[in-house]
Amino acid sequence: MSHSQNEEKLAVEAGYWPLYRFNPELRKEGKNPFQLDSKEPTRDPQELLDREVRFKSLTKLFPNEAAKLHAMLKADLKDRYERLKKLNDNDIL
Repeated sequence: MSHSQNEEKLAVEAGYWPLYRFNPELRKEGKNPFQLDSKEPTRDPQELLDREVRFKSLTKLFPNEAAKLHAMLKADLKDRYERLKKLNDNDIL
């Protein structure tokens, strides 16, 4: 638990845990109620996964399958960030 803030920061930087806000009251002001606070991911999500025993053991036991799953995760995180960015860039939802 002493490293939880560092883990959270890494999760945000890897795009695993995007930070955003939604305030429906902003619609009344003609503003977009969705605000994306996260910047584009700068870290490889593999760094985050390698810190977890459950994911590290998957890599050791099934390296080929783990590589496929990690590639899928990386693509999914990129797609998710792009969707959130589009929501953020729209004038009004």
